[in-house]
Amino acid sequence: MGYDKRAGLSTQTYNGFLLTRNWRDGPGGVELEFWFSTDQGPLCALVRGEQSVFFLADNELDRAQALIGENPGVEIRPLPLRSFSMAAVAGVYCRSYRHSRQLADRLRDAGLEPLEADINPADRFLMERFVTGGAQIQGEASPRGDYLRIENPLIRRSDYRPVLKVASFDIETAMAGVQLFSIAVHGVSASEQQRCVFMLGEGATQDYVQTCSSQENLLQAFLDWLVDFDPDVLIGWNVINFDCWYLQRVADQLGRRLLLGRDRRPAHWRSLDDDGERRAVQCPGRVVLDGIDMLRAAFYSFESFALDNVAHELLGEGKLLHGAGRGEEIGRLFREDKTSLAAYNLKDCELVTRIFETTAMMDFAVARTAMTGLNMDRMGGSVASFDNLYLPRLHRAGYVAPNASADHTASPGGWVLDSTPGIYDHVLVLDFKSLYPSIIRTFAIDPLGLALGASGELGEEACVPGFLDARFARDGHILPDLIQQLWAQRDAARQADDAPLSQAIKIIMNSFYGVLGSPGCRFFDARLATSITRRGHQILQRTRDYIEQAGHRVIYGDTDSVFVWIQTAADDAAAVAAGRGLEVSLNHWWQQQIADEFGLHCALELEFETHYKRFLMPTVRGSDKGSKKRYAGVVAGREGDRLVFKGLENVRTDWTRLARSFQEELYRRVFMEEPFVDFVRQTNLQLLAGQRDGELVYRKRLRRKLDDYQRNVPPHVQAARLYAQRGLAPPSRGSWVEYVITAAGAEPAEMPHAPLDYEHYAERQLQPVADGILGFMGTSFRAIVDKQIDLF
Repeated sequence: MGYDKRAGLSTQTYNGFLLTRNWRDGPGGVELEFWFSTDQGPLCALVRGEQSVFFLADNELDRAQALIGENPGVEIRPLPLRSFSMAAVAGVYCRSYRHSRQLADRLRDAGLEPLEADINPADRFLMERFVTGGAQIQGEASPRGDYLRIENPLIRRSDYRPVLKVASFDIETAMAGVQLFSIAVHGVSASEQQRCVFMLGEGATQDYVQTCSSQENLLQAFLDWLVDFDPDVLIGWNVINFDCWYLQRVADQLGRRLLLGRDRRPAHWRSLDDDGERRAVQCPGRVVLDGIDMLRAAFYSFESFALDNVAHELLGEGKLLHGAGRGEEIGRLFREDKTSLAAYNLKDCELVTRIFETTAMMDFAVARTAMTGLNMDRMGGSVASFDNLYLPRLHRAGYVAPNASADHTASPGGWVLDSTPGIYDHVLVLDFKSLYPSIIRTFAIDPLGLALGASGELGEEACVPGFLDARFARDGHILPDLIQQLWAQRDAARQADDAPLSQAIKIIMNSFYGVLGSPGCRFFDARLATSITRRGHQILQRTRDYIEQAGHRVIYGDTDSVFVWIQTAADDAAAVAAGRGLEVSLNHWWQQQIADEFGLHCALELEFETHYKRFLMPTVRGSDKGSKKRYAGVVAGREGDRLVFKGLENVRTDWTRLARSFQEELYRRVFMEEPFVDFVRQTNLQLLAGQRDGELVYRKRLRRKLDDYQRNVPPHVQAARLYAQRGLAPPSRGSWVEYVITAAGAEPAEMPHAPLDYEHYAERQLQPVADGILGFMGTSFRAIVDKQIDLF
């Protein structure tokens, strides 16, 4: 508790975590609205009378003033800041953000260059205060029903982490039209759990079911529950583009607003694509997180992101209904067995809750926001997160950012060494830990550093050479120090066993190279990305040369790793000892090389990552040339040896389960030097006899609308076009299509009419998998199965 002498008001200080942000133009200037989760409940902070700002170089001010004229809503102030061309700049302040954008467009059309005109006031307000998630909010709070409100508070950064109130919800609907059957909710907070199913009509017997007499009453009951439970976060499965959007359609049909936000505020929608098939929703005071999007953002990978499949993989159990015909069964349950429908609906909610808990996904969402400054519900946004981290530091250094360049010169990708195909004993993988971030740290690669190096104000000795004639200032840079801070934070997170925070930091650090190489980034410059990748090429090539001079053989290299064949290793222990020795000697050698050649501290760190007891580097299919990014091997684990596949059919979901299981067992037998000929023959016989039909389904995603495929129509599209004819719901863009190959071509896996084409599967699934390894054993798939056929 404190006392504000300026206002004469009693003030309170709250620690909160940012949930949503918004801005609007008001009569007295720009108004900002921030919703926070606090230990005292939800808090809304309103900031009034703000201004929008962009920057102009001093030498453009006279022309700009002539265009602006006498406008009481615009003020130009000199500032102690410079542009990347080292020119002094002034700030152009507007009381309206929309007016600011219009003015910037007018100046741009006149050939001037307004800088940072695209940053909205809410983002800039937080950014300049280094508020990324946690905040300290100080001011006079007034109760407003179920939340607190503070007007014009003092907001500072803090490390506060919330205990969020979360509600999982799921809807059940008719297959056609707009008709709700039920809405299930599962609310979880620090002190309680709530389970409820709002059901249209009577018949369900569970005590958690609330009967509703109409669709409107059903929707209202759900919205009233939201007010009473008051969650910070809504979660679900495809919850935005299905559940929330369906509820919006219901509300539209009823002629009312969908009040998903706090203070009974309506949801606001925006389209993420031209067709309006992907949408984002904003609910003031509440975050909506989709389980599928969150798992992908955290780099989880599943054969299918269907709830039933993910739940089985993570929890060991699935939905109460699954598979083909589920939509019709839901309709039947609604008519005949509402008790089972309620149980099914609620189970889906609880599965989503448990998936979030098992993966610590809410902790990851909080950690990612705390690291990037992005809203918890924003997927992607690497460029925006870079701006959030870089711009306030740039302004503190006395500079403003440039606009995105029209030069889109591409930088080279990571270096990939031609592989030497074969089956090997004792192959080691030596990996540079976070190579690109460590190159940035070591060689002072930085947007501001590049601008300073190109300014002519620094001598040769004050710069580090890059590529494409780039020169980077040894001092005064930002990005290397930022990465060093993040690196230290990640090390601390790992020591604290904070996996979500560690993963969030890793993702943001590794995104920096991609951001600097993206034309959509305001700092894009080919010299930046090229100085990273070509330095990486050089490091990998020189590392290979060092290893081979030490008497070993590098059989492959890829971006940040080298694969070393220890030809002289008599056993596993000798190979591991060689790997540890190479790690120590190479790290010492690189430290010495960087110091001698550049006078810099070396942040490169090589790790002995993996020992493959046996290793396969295959050829490119149909040639004797070694493949890239594709290999397999056997590594020792705590629970015994295990197979590892990279880029091969076993880890590709567009290959059938037959091909993948066949590959795993065949490779295991070859690596373990067990008999394999009879296994190949038996698998082929089982296929031809129809004993493996359940493993012959292909899965592929529709990347476009069905009607957009005109030429070279691929098999999954051919199958998708048959769905409607066979009474199946046609898949939309982005959906997975499951199909089989029959004598009539590609058909839906749920309802093929023609017999399966077993020869297709033998030639296109078993044979390529087998020949990827059998060639090194002096035989082939055809040589084995044709002998089998000759016996009959």
